[in-house]
Order: sequence, then structure tokens, then C-alpha cells
Amino acid sequence: NDERNCMLEIRAGTGGSEANIFVGDLYDVYRKFMSTEGWKVSMMDSTAGDDGGYKNLCLEVKGDAVYSKLKWEAGVHRVQRVPQTETQGRVHTSTATVAIMPECDEVDVKIDPKDLVMSTMRSGGAGGQNVNKVETAVDLQHKPTGIRIKCTQERSQLKNKELAMKMLMGKLFDIEIEKRDAEERARRGDQIGTGGRSEKIRTYNWKDSRCSDHRLGQNFPLSSFLGGEVGPIIDGLIAKDQETKLRQLSEESMN
Repeated sequence: NDERNCMLEIRAGTGGSEANIFVGDLYDVYRKFMSTEGWKVSMMDSTAGDDGGYKNLCLEVKGDAVYSKLKWEAGVHRVQRVPQTETQGRVHTSTATVAIMPECDEVDVKIDPKDLVMSTMRSGGAGGQNVNKVETAVDLQHKPTGIRIKCTQERSQLKNKELAMKMLMGKLFDIEIEKRDAEERARRGDQIGTGGRSEKIRTYNWKDSRCSDHRLGQNFPLSSFLGGEVGPIIDGLIAKDQETKLRQLSEESMN
């Protein structure tokens, strides 16, 4: 799957408005990184936060070996800083969850139409009278998994339905990959995570200007990360993963 394009989803976790702002910060970082890589990025869906940032957003990323690099960003990202709204100067901890879903099609994922519940609604918000008068927004639910996707990005119901289906297929494919990866990691006795949804992978500490990757046990300058320099962290994770695989292979050949 490493050569595939992918969808990148960021969701606000604990921390209220500050978590939404943090989602916006991560989005800015990834935009800079993707621009440097020469990848093509388009917004698939987003819900704005009440005080800035986003409650959630989903990007489609196309380019060379996109999934092989971005898959290392999947997991829980934690930020420790004084929010703009904090009057007492207290440090708050907020989180955001990043999911990386490889692009797939009907061959990769089989969806039974009977398992889907779809409803339409008016989009609301900006976008001209048509958006608010016609039911262009789509609410898609997959009964077996409980996954629910609301899509309001496009101005036509058909396009929103196509986007919602694309996002659903990506999520279902990702669940399958995560299951296979977990089995492989258990078999290898592997310590490095590659995207368990609940795994806390990184902490960003504003006071110490530090970005700590917990899988590598290494710190990186926060200013570099915020400038879009995600590459050195990803390179470190790829190297560690390859090292682990080589060690496993040599152990297996000795047994």
C-alpha cells in the first residue's frame, strides 16, 4: 500500500476550543510539508471550530509514495501550552487524532448497499442561496461498523455522496490494514507503532519549544516542526522500522 495516495483526517480530541485550534495548527504544518514534497492536496470535508481551527477535517493527498510517509503520522497528538483564551497563564493539555487512510476502490473494499443508511439535508452556512434551499449535504451511515460520515463540501448532492462513499471506503480499508498490521507487529514483537488509533505518538510542548516523538524517544525543535519539517521525524521512524524488520529476519534465519 505504500505507493498509494491517501486521505488524511484530523479530529479534535480533548480540550474543547483549544483542541480545535490545534487541529488548525496541525493542518498548517501538513500543508507546508506536503507543499515541500510536491504533493497535490484538496479538502474533502471540514467542520469549523467555534473559536477558530476545525472540529475535524479530511484531506485528499496525491503524489509520489504518499502513504509510505504519511502513515507514520497516524495516532494521538498531544499539545501542552497556554491557550489564547486562558487569562491565568495556566498550561492546558489538548489532543487531536490523525488518521491516514490509503486510497482504495471497490476491488479493495466490498460494501453491501443493504448496510448503508443515507439521508440528505441542507448544508447551511455560506455558499449562496442554492446551498441553503436544496438538500445538497449527505449523511451516510455504515450499520455494521457504526461509521457515520457527513459531507457538505460540494454544492451537489451527487458529488457529496461520492465523497462520502470514498471516505467510508477509506475508513473500512484502514480498519482492515490496522488489523493486519497489529497481527504482524504481535508476530514480530515489535515496539514501534504504526498508527494504532489510541496510541499517543507525539507531544508538542510550547514552553520548552519541544516536539517529542514517543516512538523514537527523541526530541525535535518545535519551531522546525511548525515550519513543516516533518521529514526528519518520518525518516527516523522508517529507519527504526527497517532496523526492527532486519533484526527479526536475522533472528528467524538463526532459529
